[in-house]
Amino acid sequence: MDCAPHDGMPCDVLVVEDDPIIALDFEDTILGFGVKTVRIAANVAKALELIAHRPPEFALLDVSLIREKSFAVAERLEVLKIPFVFVTGYGADAPLPAAFAAKPRLPKPCSTEALEALLKNSRVMP
Repeated sequence: MDCAPHDGMPCDVLVVEDDPIIALDFEDTILGFGVKTVRIAANVAKALELIAHRPPEFALLDVSLIREKSFAVAERLEVLKIPFVFVTGYGADAPLPAAFAAKPRLPKPCSTEALEALLKNSRVMP
């Protein structure tokens, strides 16, 4: 995908979220920032399929999906060196595997400003 970054924003964002209302809200908000493409996956299998088809430039991962966690997606993104943020309704103290303990997190709901700042800084994330 050829895309010039807009104001430091990634061009293609993957949102892994099982709640369709929250997913659509993320999509609308992220598109409003000038991101060209937002793809949504409601489960790990779909997320991995989308990544295999075309790796995103950035991803938002809901930690707890229906009957599964998003850690397999995080592992794949790590291998590909794609920055991502965990999104959780369980607060900043939600336990994550040690490999991901230092990864950035956003609470659900999150502020538009916090989401925008993370996306703008996505190119410099570890």
